[in-house]
Amino acid sequence: MTHGPIWLSEADVTASIDLGAAIGALARVLAAEADGKAQNMQKTLTMVGANDALQAIGGSVAAEGLCGTKTWVNVAGKSQTILVLFSLTDGSLRAVIEATALGQIRTAAMSGVGTDWMAQEGATELAIIGTGKQALPQIAAVAAVRPLKRVRIFSRTEASRLALANAVRSKFPEIEVVAATSLQGAVEGAPIVTLCTNATEPFFTSAMAGHGTHINAVGAIVPARSEFTGDIFPRCAEIAVDTLDGVKELSREFIDYFGGGQASWDRVRPISQLIRAGRRRPANADLTLFKPMGVGIADLAVAVEVLKRSEARALGHALPERIRMDLPLRTQKAAE
Repeated sequence: MTHGPIWLSEADVTASIDLGAAIGALARVLAAEADGKAQNMQKTLTMVGANDALQAIGGSVAAEGLCGTKTWVNVAGKSQTILVLFSLTDGSLRAVIEATALGQIRTAAMSGVGTDWMAQEGATELAIIGTGKQALPQIAAVAAVRPLKRVRIFSRTEASRLALANAVRSKFPEIEVVAATSLQGAVEGAPIVTLCTNATEPFFTSAMAGHGTHINAVGAIVPARSEFTGDIFPRCAEIAVDTLDGVKELSREFIDYFGGGQASWDRVRPISQLIRAGRRRPANADLTLFKPMGVGIADLAVAVEVLKRSEARALGHALPERIRMDLPLRTQKAAE
Protein backbone atom coordinates (compact mmCIF):
# COMPACT_ATOMS: atom_id res chain seq x y z
CA MET A 1 0.00 0.00 0.00
CA THR A 2 1.36 3.43 -0.96
CA HIS A 3 1.02 6.27 1.54
CA GLY A 4 1.49 9.96 0.88
CA PRO A 5 3.53 11.98 3.39
CA ILE A 6 1.79 12.98 6.60
CA TRP A 7 2.30 15.40 9.47
CA LEU A 8 1.96 13.77 12.89
CA SER A 9 1.32 16.03 15.87
CA GLU A 10 2.25 15.44 19.50
CA ALA A 11 -1.37 14.33 20.00
CA ASP A 12 -1.04 11.79 17.17
CA VAL A 13 2.19 10.44 18.68
CA THR A 14 0.79 9.98 22.17
CA ALA A 15 -2.45 8.47 20.81
CA SER A 16 -0.64 5.90 18.68
CA ILE A 17 1.93 4.39 21.05
CA ASP A 18 2.57 3.60 24.72
CA LEU A 19 5.76 2.78 26.59
CA GLY A 20 5.35 -0.96 26.26
CA ALA A 21 5.04 -0.71 22.48
CA ALA A 22 7.99 1.69 22.34
CA ILE A 23 10.17 -0.71 24.35
CA GLY A 24 9.28 -3.57 22.00
CA ALA A 25 9.97 -1.46 18.90
CA LEU A 26 13.29 -0.33 20.31
CA ALA A 27 14.40 -3.88 21.12
CA ARG A 28 13.58 -4.98 17.56
CA VAL A 29 15.57 -2.16 15.96
CA LEU A 30 18.51 -2.69 18.30
CA ALA A 31 18.58 -6.35 17.26
CA ALA A 32 18.53 -5.16 13.63
CA GLU A 33 21.48 -2.90 14.41
CA ALA A 34 23.46 -5.89 15.66
CA ASP A 35 22.67 -7.62 12.36
CA GLY A 36 23.90 -4.63 10.36
CA LYS A 37 20.36 -3.69 9.30
CA ALA A 38 20.22 -0.39 11.18
CA GLN A 39 22.82 2.25 11.87
CA ASN A 40 23.25 5.54 13.68
CA MET A 41 24.05 8.89 12.18
CA GLN A 42 26.69 10.72 14.17
CA LYS A 43 25.21 13.58 16.16
CA THR A 44 25.97 16.98 14.71
CA LEU A 45 25.55 20.49 16.08
CA THR A 46 26.49 24.08 15.51
CA MET A 47 26.39 26.85 18.07
CA VAL A 48 23.92 29.59 17.17
CA GLY A 49 24.46 31.64 20.32
CA ALA A 50 26.54 31.67 23.47
CA ASN A 51 24.56 28.74 24.94
CA ASP A 52 22.24 27.89 22.05
CA ALA A 53 22.80 25.04 19.59
CA LEU A 54 21.21 23.69 16.44
CA GLN A 55 21.41 19.89 16.65
CA ALA A 56 20.57 16.80 14.62
CA ILE A 57 20.67 13.04 15.16
CA GLY A 58 19.28 10.24 13.08
CA GLY A 59 19.89 6.95 11.43
CA SER A 60 18.82 4.33 8.97
CA VAL A 61 16.64 1.28 9.63
CA ALA A 62 17.04 -0.85 6.52
CA ALA A 63 14.92 -3.54 8.12
CA GLU A 64 11.98 -1.11 7.99
CA GLY A 65 12.91 0.63 4.73
CA LEU A 66 13.15 4.02 6.41
CA CYS A 67 15.75 6.56 7.44
CA GLY A 68 15.50 9.99 8.99
CA THR A 69 16.75 12.73 11.23
CA LYS A 70 15.55 14.44 14.37
CA THR A 71 16.49 18.09 14.62
CA TRP A 72 15.96 20.95 17.02
CA VAL A 73 17.44 24.23 18.16
CA ASN A 74 17.79 25.14 21.83
CA VAL A 75 17.25 28.86 22.33
CA ALA A 76 17.21 30.12 25.90
CA GLY A 77 16.42 26.59 27.08
CA LYS A 78 13.42 26.17 24.77
CA SER A 79 13.00 24.01 21.68
CA GLN A 80 10.46 22.43 19.35
CA THR A 81 11.76 19.13 17.98
CA ILE A 82 10.75 17.54 14.68
CA LEU A 83 11.65 14.19 13.14
CA VAL A 84 11.57 13.59 9.39
CA LEU A 85 11.24 10.10 7.88
CA PHE A 86 12.24 9.19 4.31
CA SER A 87 11.74 6.03 2.27
CA LEU A 88 14.83 3.96 1.54
CA THR A 89 13.05 2.62 -1.55
CA ASP A 90 12.61 5.80 -3.54
CA GLY A 91 13.81 8.64 -1.28
CA SER A 92 10.30 10.02 -0.85
CA LEU A 93 9.17 11.88 2.25
CA ARG A 94 7.04 9.64 4.49
CA ALA A 95 6.36 11.74 7.57
CA VAL A 96 7.16 14.86 9.55
CA ILE A 97 6.64 14.17 13.25
CA GLU A 98 6.46 16.58 16.17
CA ALA A 99 9.00 14.82 18.35
CA THR A 100 9.21 16.29 21.85
CA ALA A 101 6.95 13.62 23.38
CA LEU A 102 8.51 11.02 21.08
CA GLY A 103 11.97 11.85 22.42
CA GLN A 104 10.80 11.57 26.03
CA ILE A 105 9.18 8.22 25.27
CA ARG A 106 12.36 7.05 23.55
CA THR A 107 14.54 8.01 26.52
CA ALA A 108 12.35 6.12 28.95
CA ALA A 109 11.94 3.16 26.61
CA MET A 110 15.72 2.71 26.36
CA SER A 111 15.90 2.32 30.14
CA GLY A 112 13.02 -0.14 29.87
CA VAL A 113 15.04 -2.20 27.40
CA GLY A 114 18.10 -2.15 29.66
CA THR A 115 16.05 -3.12 32.70
CA ASP A 116 14.24 -5.88 30.82
CA TRP A 117 17.47 -7.51 29.69
CA MET A 118 19.68 -6.89 32.72
CA ALA A 119 17.65 -6.68 35.95
CA GLN A 120 16.54 -9.59 38.10
CA GLU A 121 13.52 -11.25 36.50
CA GLY A 122 11.23 -10.92 39.52
CA ALA A 123 12.41 -7.55 40.82
CA THR A 124 9.51 -5.71 42.47
CA GLU A 125 11.22 -2.62 43.88
CA LEU A 126 12.87 0.42 42.32
CA ALA A 127 14.88 3.27 43.80
CA ILE A 128 15.00 6.40 41.67
CA ILE A 129 17.42 9.21 42.41
CA GLY A 130 16.36 12.49 40.82
CA THR A 131 12.94 14.05 40.41
CA GLY A 132 13.21 15.98 37.12
CA LYS A 133 10.94 15.72 34.08
CA GLN A 134 12.31 12.28 33.11
CA ALA A 135 11.75 10.74 36.55
CA LEU A 136 8.11 9.71 36.09
CA PRO A 137 8.69 8.23 32.60
CA GLN A 138 11.69 6.33 33.96
CA ILE A 139 9.55 4.80 36.69
CA ALA A 140 6.90 3.93 34.11
CA ALA A 141 9.51 2.24 31.91
CA VAL A 142 10.62 -0.06 34.73
CA ALA A 143 6.99 -0.77 35.61
CA ALA A 144 6.42 -1.81 31.99
CA VAL A 145 8.97 -4.64 32.23
CA ARG A 146 8.96 -5.63 35.91
CA PRO A 147 6.10 -6.21 38.39
CA LEU A 148 6.84 -3.18 40.56
CA LYS A 149 5.22 -3.11 43.98
CA ARG A 150 7.29 -0.36 45.59
CA VAL A 151 9.17 2.74 44.46
CA ARG A 152 11.54 4.74 46.63
CA ILE A 153 12.28 8.33 45.62
CA PHE A 154 15.11 10.60 46.66
CA SER A 155 16.34 14.02 45.63
CA ARG A 156 17.86 16.92 47.51
CA THR A 157 14.57 18.83 47.77
CA GLU A 158 11.73 17.51 49.90
CA ALA A 159 9.06 19.33 47.90
CA SER A 160 10.19 17.72 44.65
CA ARG A 161 10.29 14.26 46.28
CA LEU A 162 6.72 14.67 47.51
CA ALA A 163 5.53 16.03 44.15
CA LEU A 164 6.95 13.04 42.28
CA ALA A 165 5.54 10.65 44.87
CA ASN A 166 2.07 12.11 44.33
CA ALA A 167 2.48 11.86 40.54
CA VAL A 168 3.45 8.18 40.81
CA ARG A 169 0.47 7.45 43.07
CA SER A 170 -1.82 9.15 40.57
CA LYS A 171 -0.51 7.17 37.57
CA PHE A 172 0.20 3.88 39.38
CA PRO A 173 -2.12 3.58 42.39
CA GLU A 174 -1.19 -0.10 42.76
CA ILE A 175 2.45 0.79 43.60
CA GLU A 176 3.53 1.75 47.11
CA VAL A 177 5.56 4.97 47.00
CA VAL A 178 8.10 6.12 49.58
CA ALA A 179 9.64 9.60 49.55
CA ALA A 180 12.94 8.70 51.23
CA THR A 181 14.67 11.21 53.48
CA SER A 182 18.18 10.03 52.59
CA LEU A 183 20.07 8.64 49.63
CA GLN A 184 21.16 5.60 51.62
CA GLY A 185 17.62 4.91 52.74
CA ALA A 186 16.38 5.09 49.17
CA VAL A 187 18.86 2.67 47.62
CA GLU A 188 19.49 0.19 50.44
CA GLY A 189 18.58 -3.29 49.23
CA ALA A 190 16.85 -2.03 46.07
CA PRO A 191 17.18 -4.55 43.20
CA ILE A 192 16.89 -1.76 40.61
CA VAL A 193 18.42 1.70 41.00
CA THR A 194 17.87 4.43 38.42
CA LEU A 195 20.13 7.49 38.56
CA CYS A 196 18.49 10.41 36.76
CA THR A 197 20.12 13.64 37.95
CA ASN A 198 22.16 16.64 36.83
CA ALA A 199 24.91 15.86 39.34
CA THR A 200 28.37 17.18 38.52
CA GLU A 201 30.10 14.98 41.10
CA PRO A 202 29.51 11.24 41.66
CA PHE A 203 27.28 10.38 44.63
CA PHE A 204 26.39 6.67 44.19
CA THR A 205 29.15 4.37 45.41
CA SER A 206 29.82 0.64 45.44
CA ALA A 207 29.16 0.54 49.20
CA MET A 208 25.58 1.68 48.54
CA ALA A 209 24.83 -1.03 45.97
CA GLY A 210 23.53 -4.32 47.32
CA HIS A 211 24.34 -7.68 45.77
CA GLY A 212 22.05 -8.33 42.81
CA THR A 213 21.37 -4.69 41.96
CA HIS A 214 20.84 -3.47 38.42
CA ILE A 215 21.78 0.18 37.81
CA ASN A 216 20.35 2.43 35.10
CA ALA A 217 22.73 5.41 34.93
CA VAL A 218 20.61 7.81 32.90
CA GLY A 219 21.52 11.37 33.89
CA ALA A 220 25.16 12.08 33.14
CA ILE A 221 25.48 12.25 29.34
CA VAL A 222 28.04 15.06 29.07
CA PRO A 223 31.59 15.15 30.49
CA ALA A 224 30.65 17.84 33.02
CA ARG A 225 28.32 15.44 34.83
CA SER A 226 28.90 12.28 36.84
CA GLU A 227 26.59 10.13 39.01
CA PHE A 228 28.49 7.06 40.20
CA THR A 229 32.01 6.26 41.36
CA GLY A 230 34.48 4.03 39.55
CA ASP A 231 34.34 1.30 42.21
CA ILE A 232 31.00 0.24 40.72
CA PHE A 233 32.66 -1.12 37.57
CA PRO A 234 34.73 -4.00 39.04
CA ARG A 235 31.61 -5.52 40.62
CA CYS A 236 29.61 -5.56 37.39
CA ALA A 237 28.99 -8.92 35.77
CA GLU A 238 27.67 -7.08 32.71
CA ILE A 239 28.18 -3.49 31.51
CA ALA A 240 26.02 -2.40 28.58
CA VAL A 241 25.56 0.87 26.72
CA ASP A 242 23.43 2.08 23.84
CA THR A 243 26.50 3.48 22.05
CA LEU A 244 30.11 2.56 22.70
CA ASP A 245 31.39 5.60 20.79
CA GLY A 246 29.12 7.82 22.85
CA VAL A 247 30.45 6.72 26.25
CA LYS A 248 34.04 6.90 25.01
CA GLU A 249 33.50 10.49 23.96
CA LEU A 250 31.02 11.90 26.49
CA SER A 251 30.67 9.82 29.67
CA ARG A 252 33.04 11.05 32.35
CA GLU A 253 32.39 7.95 34.45
CA PHE A 254 33.48 5.63 31.63
CA ILE A 255 36.31 7.88 30.35
CA ASP A 256 37.89 8.18 33.80
CA TYR A 257 37.77 4.44 34.44
CA PHE A 258 38.28 2.70 31.10
CA GLY A 259 40.12 5.55 29.39
CA GLY A 260 42.47 5.65 32.35
CA GLY A 261 43.50 2.05 31.73
CA GLN A 262 41.91 0.57 34.84
CA ALA A 263 40.13 -2.02 32.67
CA SER A 264 39.69 -2.96 29.02
CA TRP A 265 36.91 -1.40 26.97
CA ASP A 266 36.14 -4.99 25.91
CA ARG A 267 34.11 -5.28 29.11
CA VAL A 268 31.63 -2.73 27.74
CA ARG A 269 29.04 -4.18 25.35
CA PRO A 270 26.40 -2.48 23.21
CA ILE A 271 22.95 -3.51 24.43
CA SER A 272 22.14 -4.41 20.82
CA GLN A 273 24.63 -7.28 21.01
CA LEU A 274 23.07 -8.64 24.20
CA ILE A 275 19.64 -8.58 22.58
CA ARG A 276 20.85 -10.22 19.36
CA ALA A 277 22.59 -12.97 21.35
CA GLY A 278 19.60 -13.48 23.67
CA ARG A 279 21.93 -12.82 26.61
CA ARG A 280 20.02 -11.79 29.73
CA ARG A 281 21.29 -11.18 33.27
CA PRO A 282 23.98 -13.71 34.21
CA ALA A 283 23.08 -16.11 36.99
CA ASN A 284 24.26 -14.97 40.44
CA ALA A 285 25.48 -11.63 39.06
CA ASP A 286 26.60 -9.12 41.67
CA LEU A 287 25.88 -5.84 39.81
CA THR A 288 24.81 -5.01 36.27
CA LEU A 289 25.03 -1.54 34.74
CA PHE A 290 23.29 0.06 31.79
CA LYS A 291 24.40 3.46 30.50
CA PRO A 292 22.18 5.02 27.80
CA MET A 293 23.60 8.13 26.13
CA GLY A 294 20.93 8.69 23.48
CA VAL A 295 21.18 7.42 19.90
CA GLY A 296 19.46 8.35 16.67
CA ILE A 297 18.14 4.90 15.83
CA ALA A 298 16.29 4.88 19.15
CA ASP A 299 14.27 7.86 17.95
CA LEU A 300 13.89 6.17 14.56
CA ALA A 301 12.63 2.97 16.18
CA VAL A 302 9.85 4.79 18.00
CA ALA A 303 9.09 7.01 15.00
CA VAL A 304 8.74 4.01 12.68
CA GLU A 305 6.32 2.34 15.09
CA VAL A 306 4.37 5.61 15.46
CA LEU A 307 4.14 5.93 11.66
CA LYS A 308 2.89 2.36 11.18
CA ARG A 309 0.27 2.68 13.91
CA SER A 310 -0.82 6.14 12.77
CA GLU A 311 -1.29 5.01 9.18
CA ALA A 312 -3.30 1.99 10.35
CA ARG A 313 -5.61 4.31 12.32
CA ALA A 314 -5.68 7.10 9.72
CA LEU A 315 -4.13 9.58 12.14
CA GLY A 316 -2.24 12.67 11.04
CA HIS A 317 -2.66 15.30 8.38
CA ALA A 318 -1.84 14.74 4.72
CA LEU A 319 0.88 17.02 3.42
CA PRO A 320 0.43 18.77 0.06
CA GLU A 321 1.54 16.88 -3.00
CA ARG A 322 5.05 17.87 -3.97
CA ILE A 323 5.24 19.41 -7.45
CA ARG A 324 8.56 20.08 -9.13
CA MET A 325 8.87 23.57 -10.56
CA ASP A 326 11.09 25.18 -13.19
CA LEU A 327 13.95 27.12 -11.65
CA PRO A 328 13.64 30.94 -11.68
CA LEU A 329 16.85 31.43 -13.67
CA ARG A 330 16.09 34.75 -15.36
CA THR A 331 16.39 37.82 -13.19
CA GLN A 332 13.69 40.47 -13.38
CA LYS A 333 16.11 42.97 -14.89
CA ALA A 334 17.08 40.59 -17.70
CA ALA A 335 13.44 39.92 -18.49
CA GLU A 336 12.59 43.64 -19.00
